[in-house]
Amino acid sequence: MSCPAPEPDSGAESLSSDEKEVTPNGLEGSGSGSAEEHPEGEASSEDSSSSSSEEESDEEQEEKESPPYCNESGGSCLLSCEHCRNENDQKEQVTPRRLAGGQFMVQLEAEGSFQCSVTGLLFEAAAPARVTYSLLSWSKFAALVPRAWAVAGPLFDVRCSAPGALRCIHFPHCLCLRGDAGAGVAFTVLHVQGGGAAVEPSAEFSSSHVKWVVSSLSPVGPLIRSQQPPRYHGAVILYKAVDEHPSLSFWVYLATNNDSFIKDISKAVKHSKRKFVQIEKPPVCQKLLQEGKKYRLICEPEAEITPEEIEFVDGSLLKLKSYFEVYLEKPDDFTLSLVEQDSDETVWKARLRERDWIHYDQNKNEQKRSTGSVKKRKPALSILEEEELRSKKQKTGSTADGMGAKSLTDQQLLVIAKLLDRSWREMAIECLQMEMKDIDDVRAMEEDVTMQKLLVLRKWREREQGHGTAEALQRSLGEKATYEILQALQGFLAQS
Repeated sequence: MSCPAPEPDSGAESLSSDEKEVTPNGLEGSGSGSAEEHPEGEASSEDSSSSSSEEESDEEQEEKESPPYCNESGGSCLLSCEHCRNENDQKEQVTPRRLAGGQFMVQLEAEGSFQCSVTGLLFEAAAPARVTYSLLSWSKFAALVPRAWAVAGPLFDVRCSAPGALRCIHFPHCLCLRGDAGAGVAFTVLHVQGGGAAVEPSAEFSSSHVKWVVSSLSPVGPLIRSQQPPRYHGAVILYKAVDEHPSLSFWVYLATNNDSFIKDISKAVKHSKRKFVQIEKPPVCQKLLQEGKKYRLICEPEAEITPEEIEFVDGSLLKLKSYFEVYLEKPDDFTLSLVEQDSDETVWKARLRERDWIHYDQNKNEQKRSTGSVKKRKPALSILEEEELRSKKQKTGSTADGMGAKSLTDQQLLVIAKLLDRSWREMAIECLQMEMKDIDDVRAMEEDVTMQKLLVLRKWREREQGHGTAEALQRSLGEKATYEILQALQGFLAQS
């Protein structure tokens, strides 16, 4: 069924040209459909701006940007059951280009329906357009989700170069609606706008997607309300602790087949005080997970497993995700099985062997992380701008890595506050790790929007504990920063 085109002021906006494609050799992409090409008539006020600095390596970008579990062709390996994946087999598949900052881009060449081979997003276009999108965390917007509704799939921030060109978006969901499971089910979408959100009706839903008529473009994701406990496609994700002890320690996560959920798990493990390596085993659960059901993990030979059981809930809105910890005194091969408590049915099973982790080199990983952290701190400036900045730093004796730099002053933060656009609340949550409560408190204290932005930036600076420098803010904002903000931060760096 076709969808009506949105109004001309749909809120779609063009992207700046400093969002460059990440390619295997680390250079910006070129050729047909690349990020710097625009459909005829596309706004290009930022296209004359300078390009980004040296991109991160392909290995770093793969770790940073790829949805979990991608196969060699770039498509998701977390496939749903046969019932849920047949309906979209005939849709035209498009492989997105990867941009810095965890974004994807596709160039839709004509009117029609196109499905992203990596994320599963499906776009209905009325005209050629360039669409960029990124995966977001639901937990950062938990306060905006009404209690009567539950998360049904990943949350995306979608933008389009041509207002009115994108008619509808079909969001993948992680529910199984086979048999009578679809009875009494209602889908909707959460549309984050400014500091709040609207619950908007879906046009329709299928066994795999929720269809939404585009009203304006900002973070959007599917929600569900059901008369009976929903049944989810699930995934089991394994991480092994890396240390000098001969014993084995694993974290085993039980998740919905939801890229936002799985991305949160990956981020939590990465920021743990312990070091982990992911163990790649087929993650898809062979049985559906049901809200409120209890599951236990069994190990053969026997191991210490904590907790003994986990009651399954969709933890998309929770910051802390539940997991089993498995401890084995001797580093032998073993088998893990996830079993439903009531029926004693095996939901997932995998054999783990020493070669699954023995090739892992902790020292190389430490070196890779160290190298990556240096690259991520590089300012996103053009070659000419970097040369100019380097020259100024040589004269002032400033270091390239920001050592000795002072925190941004209130006056400098005010300059940045004035440059933040209407999506500043989403940027504060996504990039500066602010909570909705922080923003609500600021809005209750201050009516002036510019002062609200300034107060939020002050909160960020206080949290940095003396390291709230121009470089740190640029690193936090990443590709979300506009060219004007980058220019202002560059000026502050030159002064430091």
